[in-house]
Amino acid sequence: MSISLESARVAVIGGGPAGLMAAEALAGQRVQVDVYDAMPSVGRKFLMAGKGGMNITHSEPLEPFLDRYGARRPQIAPLLDAFGPDALRAWLHALGVETFVGSSGRVFPTDMKAAPMLRAWLHRLREAGVGFHMRHKWTGWTDDANNGSGQGHALCFDTPDGAKTVTCDAVVFALGGASWPRLGSDAAWLPLMTGRDVSVAPLRPANCGFDADWSPYLRERFAGQPVKPVAITLTDIDEKVHNRQGEILLTETGLEGSLIYALSAAIRERILADGDLTIALDLTPGLSLERVIAEVTRPRGSRSMASHLHGRIGVGGVKLALLHEILSKEAFADANALAHAIKALPVRLTRARPIAEAISTAGGIAFEALDQHLMIEHLPGVFCAGEMLDWEAPTGGYLLTACFASGLAAGRGAFRYLQTRAAAAG
Repeated sequence: MSISLESARVAVIGGGPAGLMAAEALAGQRVQVDVYDAMPSVGRKFLMAGKGGMNITHSEPLEPFLDRYGARRPQIAPLLDAFGPDALRAWLHALGVETFVGSSGRVFPTDMKAAPMLRAWLHRLREAGVGFHMRHKWTGWTDDANNGSGQGHALCFDTPDGAKTVTCDAVVFALGGASWPRLGSDAAWLPLMTGRDVSVAPLRPANCGFDADWSPYLRERFAGQPVKPVAITLTDIDEKVHNRQGEILLTETGLEGSLIYALSAAIRERILADGDLTIALDLTPGLSLERVIAEVTRPRGSRSMASHLHGRIGVGGVKLALLHEILSKEAFADANALAHAIKALPVRLTRARPIAEAISTAGGIAFEALDQHLMIEHLPGVFCAGEMLDWEAPTGGYLLTACFASGLAAGRGAFRYLQTRAAAAG
């Protein structure tokens, strides 16, 4: 079936940052672009993520930035070469959204909000002729749909008006992972893709909390309290030692927070391999072991040990509660053992929290199934982008940056595919 660019139609399925960026790449290219999303409006997870301040990217140099993508750095690097953090900030400025760099190096819109940015973006896309179809849940291909022929696609949707079939010449899937299903990322696409022999790595929680099997006392009295500053030391499955400082949050079930998220891949993989993982928690990262030993063993007169710890090294409240939770009475009464525990408190983590609670998802469509333009090699004209691909990154703007970059790459790849088909027909 021959096509011309003027008559070509592209379906973008998924209205998050990756899908909208794919639509952006295609808008104004003489092809008709339509965005389909199962939710009543686009960008729901994006808006939720921006409620506490929209961290859009990070300002650190590109080399350490790329290292945040771990084993998938080789696949993510070309995407960020084409549209990295500096290009993303320039794109935002052109959209009318000014940005600033926070004290941690994270980049935020000046007003810290996601909604104004999304409104401006959607206005620009609509002005460029992009169509939007809400409450359209993709349910698969029709029986006569493309199965590698490159002859177009017939896509099935559940809509408020019943089942609907949409035909298009290329399709970009940007359906997210399995985290936050109530906002649309429910991984319902997984059996549809595996049913077409697409290789998919198992989906796992990323940037998630972990269970620690606390006592009822600790859960009831201290859940929801931040623990800061602290440092975590752990050894991953490759025997690499990780040591990072930051802040954690004690929850009813265990630990979460930015420091846990930064190490979640290493923690998750060790638990999957060994059944559990014991991390070392440094409750006084600003003090040396020698200093802590000296202060804890200093004569305290009539003061209680709790008062002594708070006065000499600032350990009290939830930190003191953690010491009581994990140490025996004998160890807590032994000043030398207590000092060592303060610098390396063994906390056993038993399991990751459910994937529906995670900030993001690891696993997804394997890059090995895709060409350099993010097209599924055995399904011509089918492109994938965003979190449904097999990669992960910590919070801090790294997730969004790669979603934007992969969406742009998939959109450009779809247009290149249509150009090639039109040239062959002409």
